[in-house]
Amino acid sequence: MASLEEIRNERKKKLTNLIDAGVNPYPIKTSRNKDIASLVKDFPKLVKGKKSLVIAGRVLSKRGQGGLVFIDLNDGTGKIQSLFKKDELAVKDFTLFEETVDLGDIIEVRGGLFLTKRGEKSILVKKWTMLSKSLRPLPDKWHGLADVEERFRRRYLDSLMSPEVKERFIIRSKTISSLRANLDKANFLEVETPMLQPVPGGATAKPFKTHHNTLGLDLFLRVSPELYLKQMLVGGFTKIYEVSRNFRNEGIDQTHNPEFTMLEFYQAYSCASDQQKFVEKLLQQVLKNITGQSTFNYGKDQIDFSTPFKRVSYFDLLKRYALIQDPETIPDDKLLLKTKQLGVKVGKGDSREKILDNIYKKTCRPKLIQPTFVEDYPVNYLPLAKRLTNNPNLVDAFQLVIAGIELVKAFSELNDPLDQRERFSNQEKMRQAGDDEAQHKDEAFLEALEYGMPPAGGVGIGIDRLVMLLTNTTNIKEVIFFPTMRPKD
Repeated sequence: MASLEEIRNERKKKLTNLIDAGVNPYPIKTSRNKDIASLVKDFPKLVKGKKSLVIAGRVLSKRGQGGLVFIDLNDGTGKIQSLFKKDELAVKDFTLFEETVDLGDIIEVRGGLFLTKRGEKSILVKKWTMLSKSLRPLPDKWHGLADVEERFRRRYLDSLMSPEVKERFIIRSKTISSLRANLDKANFLEVETPMLQPVPGGATAKPFKTHHNTLGLDLFLRVSPELYLKQMLVGGFTKIYEVSRNFRNEGIDQTHNPEFTMLEFYQAYSCASDQQKFVEKLLQQVLKNITGQSTFNYGKDQIDFSTPFKRVSYFDLLKRYALIQDPETIPDDKLLLKTKQLGVKVGKGDSREKILDNIYKKTCRPKLIQPTFVEDYPVNYLPLAKRLTNNPNLVDAFQLVIAGIELVKAFSELNDPLDQRERFSNQEKMRQAGDDEAQHKDEAFLEALEYGMPPAGGVGIGIDRLVMLLTNTTNIKEVIFFPTMRPKD
């Protein structure tokens, strides 16, 4: 079997032969006047019309010999068979085609449509043009890229060779479009906030740091748009949303990628319970738009969106699955003993809330298969959420978990500037104790709050994770076209 370098050298020779024959192997323009999908759809009418058509696409197969050569052309919308007959083309054109065209090349063909004896829709080529000469061979048609890491590194080949992979990203695009359409219909306004921020805020996460030379200023890549969106609530906007690319300097696993996409939306004069109802309807509508169904399969489970989502207390889950009978008051020494029993790691500076959350993630969350709203979190766990009226140690918040995946985080937004300042101060103490994910005090945001922010409900939905659910995939890298990867040597 020839090596890659030998194949590249052979294709470079063919490239030279095209140039020597007066052919530009990378022309600016194509005369293509029909995409293959519409050609196939309108085939009966076009055959009767007997018009000469011009299509273009990538050569995915080449078979035959002598005076007849069949190829399959795919332009990204569909595939069609093209027949090259020696007596239908100029001798020079046929010879140049045979000697220079390889699998992977992108060509234009002009001709008329016909049905083969086997009833296959085809085009009889009268003229062809090279549009892009490929210098590397495509992966094996049947096996594609066998190495998973290579699939993620060279996603363009992954989607080119696998219709299932391509469909996954089509569903991703439709999902985002559906979310936007439903929010627009509900009179939310799409807005934009900075990706470069002087203070990384809005989420409990370790940020990426960069430096702006002209300003002589350290900046951080956005971990969340939340604090900016809430400043817009102060500014008189009442229903806003942003599809935002966020960056968190965290580990990579099945549901985490350092660069990811979130939908965040905020509604003034609203609260968490209002948003709970809205989120349920929103996701039901998105599923219907994408699949036409109210259920979908994820792994071995069928997820049902047709019935009201379950609701359960965060502490009740810890009691039920982690067997912590007093999660709100358990002494620190007993909590640490419980982490050892469960094999939960405790990092330097981890707060009680973070330790409890890590226990929850290991023992409780995987048990939540059907859509479940988890409610009533400890106040220090969500420093931007409003306290419950009947229990100031808890906040009015919820997460939506489906198939063990945290999909949504939402709460009644804290608009008391003095309480917010105190919460930020507590976060600063946690960060100084070693918790590098604790939130930073943002004086600009605190100043905005002092002008008065209306009561509001805010929601964050992980788009990558939603697409994972809708496409029945278990690794977030499968739904991010260019996931974060360590460079090859």
